[in-house]
Amino acid sequence: MKNLFKATIVVLTILISAISNAQQTTSSSSSTSENSLLWEITGNGLTKPSYLYGTIHMICAEDYFLSEKVKKAFANSEELILEINLSDAKEIQDMQKMAMGKESLNKILNPNQLFKLDQILKNTAGMNIDQVNGFSLTAVMSLVSMKAFGCSDFKLYEMEFMKLAKKNNIEIKGFETVKSQLAIIDGAYTNDEMIAMLGEITQNNMSKLVDDYKNENISLMYDKMVDKQQMNQHTKEQMLDIRNQNWVKILPKLIDKKAVFVAVGAAHLAGGFGIINLLRKAGYVVNPIMK
Repeated sequence: MKNLFKATIVVLTILISAISNAQQTTSSSSSTSENSLLWEITGNGLTKPSYLYGTIHMICAEDYFLSEKVKKAFANSEELILEINLSDAKEIQDMQKMAMGKESLNKILNPNQLFKLDQILKNTAGMNIDQVNGFSLTAVMSLVSMKAFGCSDFKLYEMEFMKLAKKNNIEIKGFETVKSQLAIIDGAYTNDEMIAMLGEITQNNMSKLVDDYKNENISLMYDKMVDKQQMNQHTKEQMLDIRNQNWVKILPKLIDKKAVFVAVGAAHLAGGFGIINLLRKAGYVVNPIMK
């Protein structure tokens, strides 16, 4: 179960990885016509540029890449901001506790839900409900997501950025905590919705997600994630819109005097309430870095 704990470090990957083969909507719905994983933040009185990068959180080692433009931006940064500060030992402890459910699954799920979950586990992970009964649904989804990647050797973007930060002796901060992220997920999805998402996690869909990521197509990734078949309005507000607005309220103080490298899930970048659009509305110049 070592890999299960590793997966929960990047728990939000389960919410992006669970995208099914939704039909792409028009690009205008994303409110971001440009596509790049890396963006430069300037203007609005800033004396130094800061950078915004969209991650996929977890990816097979053979698909992992970190372009020269990203390495250059990171080298010019003085601080790293992640969704969660995973260099904090307390966060790691909370993450490990989070993998274990407050109650066993056979106590919180009804017979029909247990049956569906058992079938999904057998079909996707070669496991049964008894083997994960003590874990939370979030942890189970992380495990199924890992299996859907079809590999055993993973790279975690947040961990790689943390290694670079420590090497460059720059401070690491986080927008949220493990506990707050779990609370967000609990408030955004019902158990039925979580199980339905589990059923949509396939190797084919994961492969398409990785292709979109390698092509730096944040608009397509966003449009698929917020497709009405995948995410209702309440869930979209809880998982993306409200969190993005909270982060953008925090960012001005962080980037005021320092060059900061911000790395969050790629789905947070695009959209009307995406970080790019919100920063622009706040008076900043946010441009894609293509090379």
